[in-house]
Amino acid sequence: MSVAYEELREAAELAAAPRRSPARPVVRVDLSTSSIAAEADRLWEALEPLAAEHDIELMRVGTLGLSWLEPVVEVERPEMGAVVYGPVPPEDAAEFLQAALSDNPGEAAAPWLIGARTPSAGIAPLSDHPFWGPQERRLMRVMGLIDPESIDEAIAEGAYEALDRAVTMEPMAICDLVLSAGVGGRGGGGFPAGQKWKFLLGAPGPTKYLVCNADEGDPGAFVNRVLMESDPHLVIEGMAIAGKATGSDYGFIYIRDEYPLSIERMQLALEQARERGVLGRDIFGSGFDFDLEITRGAGSYVCGEETGLIASVEGIRGMPKIRPPFPAQRGVFDQPSNVNNTETYANVPLIVQHGDAWYRQFGTESDPGTKMFSISGALERPGILEVPFGMGMDELLLGCGGGPPDGHEPKGIQPGGPLGGLLPASDLGLRLERPPFTERGVLLGSGGLILFDERASAVDLTKYFSEFCEDESCGRCTTCHGGSQRLVEVLERIMHGDGREEDLERIGAIDRTLQNANCLHGQFTPYAVRGLVNYFRDELDTHIAEKRDPARVAPGLTRYLITDPADPRLDEAAALCPTACIERAPAEADEEDDAPASERLGDWRIDEARCIHCDVCREIAPDAIRVEDRFLQLLSVI
Repeated sequence: MSVAYEELREAAELAAAPRRSPARPVVRVDLSTSSIAAEADRLWEALEPLAAEHDIELMRVGTLGLSWLEPVVEVERPEMGAVVYGPVPPEDAAEFLQAALSDNPGEAAAPWLIGARTPSAGIAPLSDHPFWGPQERRLMRVMGLIDPESIDEAIAEGAYEALDRAVTMEPMAICDLVLSAGVGGRGGGGFPAGQKWKFLLGAPGPTKYLVCNADEGDPGAFVNRVLMESDPHLVIEGMAIAGKATGSDYGFIYIRDEYPLSIERMQLALEQARERGVLGRDIFGSGFDFDLEITRGAGSYVCGEETGLIASVEGIRGMPKIRPPFPAQRGVFDQPSNVNNTETYANVPLIVQHGDAWYRQFGTESDPGTKMFSISGALERPGILEVPFGMGMDELLLGCGGGPPDGHEPKGIQPGGPLGGLLPASDLGLRLERPPFTERGVLLGSGGLILFDERASAVDLTKYFSEFCEDESCGRCTTCHGGSQRLVEVLERIMHGDGREEDLERIGAIDRTLQNANCLHGQFTPYAVRGLVNYFRDELDTHIAEKRDPARVAPGLTRYLITDPADPRLDEAAALCPTACIERAPAEADEEDDAPASERLGDWRIDEARCIHCDVCREIAPDAIRVEDRFLQLLSVI
């Protein structure tokens, strides 16, 4: 450990001591995008005036990953350890705080209690919770514990110690270490990071660039966002070490503009890192120079592909480029470059600090280490967690996530985003590593897993993801843009009752054609429809041959009917209907009825021509509205 780092660490530990070893209660409030969506910012505002009254330290932290329980609060007391509570609504702030600070918080604060993160008398440990117990938190070790806007707290927990070691190492030695550890591209490609760095290290020329791909555009994936919001210095340190390993002195962190909090916290972390000398010139007196800047993406999904991202960094339209040349030869501004995912860089400090053998204690031969997963969809407990590669998908989604709510049954899984494909529920036993997923014709992707139950339509999901791919096509090659349009058109016809037996042949022809697209976006676009044909064929055949949707969501195969006109919730349903298709028909006037027509209201009805099948009305008035097969209506007419 260098003298420069020792001095930095000592100063940081002194500054962070009141929160790391508190002499008075510390109340940690999760302030991340997910928690703010659940009004954690309003909870913070409610707790602020109470802090002085109760003599507590109020502290902003990142997420513990318990998304379904937001807003989450942790209360750490010197004599009682750290206890996690949630959800804590803003209106409960005063009552909650009094209960959590009482002599018996396990009983007094029971309505909000989740578990004790550190030993606490009379309170079950958080490790007993099914969501928390199976985790191996390495990347997430300090998330939810430190203030992500404080570099002192990050350094006090060990941040930049690995960089202090790396600046004294030979670049090739770092590449070899990362390669030996086996960390692959966490964006879904899985290509060995150490090998990729060697390509850049061996590239000629004095100017080389690093790029962090934080464009994360897959629906249901928020691993990168959580990393940047909860522990930004881990990402920065990983990129600085990669800079030393590849001979690069500058890098770009490409963050999608839909992540404003990530941008804000990463920008602050960069400024703090420069102030402390862990970015910039002559880091730790080693002679190594390295700096970073943030580039904000404009929301184009195809910029997740590394050459499209590079084009966007350069300030031109984000369209993938034909390879070769590869980025290690000609990347950003035509200089040799390397692109890695946010999570890939975040693993690097752990490898340098603890070694490759330590890193391989968990995981599998093909995918060593741990992986962060964001789980959502039909789950009791959606959130984000870190588990070893090789865990069963059923353990993650049914065990940690709790499976579908209200007794519903799993139907399928959507892994890897819109380009990842679909799997049936029978594949829940797959191990979470790349080879089993590849063998099934899908992608494990960057860590987003969505479970759906019998209420969802596999055909509708496939159409949604195909539409997404069509919308996000850059349009550079007709194969991708035109092919994805044709795919959507076929699925749209099927959903509206015009499916034909020959559509299966058409889908196959479009799939084969799309394999000639210029980049992976077009080539992977048919993955979802492949999953539909391979694993949900019966459902697709039912749509085409019987003109019926078992899930009853296809707009052309179903209709909404009012079954209880007296239900008082119909008024609310009508008020919220986006197309005003729920209406009360004027009753026919009785000869002796002198009331004005505006007051003579008859039964409710739904105007089918205006109904867009958004399902809002049925969610509000489930006992008064039902969905039935339109085909049955036609039979009754015949």
